Amino acid sequence: MHYYFYAIDSFIENILKLVYFIIIISYFCSKYLPMIVNVLDQKKSILNKFISEIRDTEIQKDSMRFRRNIERIGEIIAYEISQTLEFQNKIVSTPLGTKIVPVPKKDIVVCSILRAGLPLHSGLLNFFDDAENAFISAYRKHITETEFEIKVEYFASPNLDGKTLILADPMLATGQSLATVFEGLKKHGTPKEIHLACVIGAKEGIDYIKSHFPPNTKLWIATVDEHLNDKGYIVPGLGDAGDLSFGIKL
Repeated sequence: MHYYFYAIDSFIENILKLVYFIIIISYFCSKYLPMIVNVLDQKKSILNKFISEIRDTEIQKDSMRFRRNIERIGEIIAYEISQTLEFQNKIVSTPLGTKIVPVPKKDIVVCSILRAGLPLHSGLLNFFDDAENAFISAYRKHITETEFEIKVEYFASPNLDGKTLILADPMLATGQSLATVFEGLKKHGTPKEIHLACVIGAKEGIDYIKSHFPPNTKLWIATVDEHLNDKGYIVPGLGDAGDLSFGIKL
């Protein structure tokens, strides 16, 4: 009989050790895993149609259609992000009773880089319609024809402490814009998790931001192209997303 109780105690002790080990591993994974890169066009869907249209030089002539397609891509990215968020149960009253529905926690901040990020921001906001918003200007100030630095001149952001930050920039070329903007955002608090939402990127830019964002940051990008040219533009890419959305700037 004593041996029986000893075996039970030993079994329970081993189970508790296993649970403790799983908790430690889960914590480590959530804090120290490298950036998680999600390339959405690897799975065939209606997304591919929108990507083909924003690339097409003839369709690009219709700026309203271009903006709408970027917005649609933003909506698809928002849906994908939503599946990874923290949810809480909400009791909903209907005309015939009540229903418990899991809904995302209201702790999201959508931040976009002006001006090219505005249509993408709209798409994200169509799904996360109760999110807070932040806007930042970032542009390339050319030193030479092929050398440039990123200038940030405008910030408008809520407190980010303990919130879910979705940072949107349609073009992930060199990655310097996202990295510079994130450095500027740090003074507004420390988010509990970070999602990067992009439309088109290059491998060089993805490699760059991996070393400039916290571990376990998630990148959601519609498609990835082969390389950058000597001016730091994505090839084949689509051109200048800001100009195609809102007209050529001086």
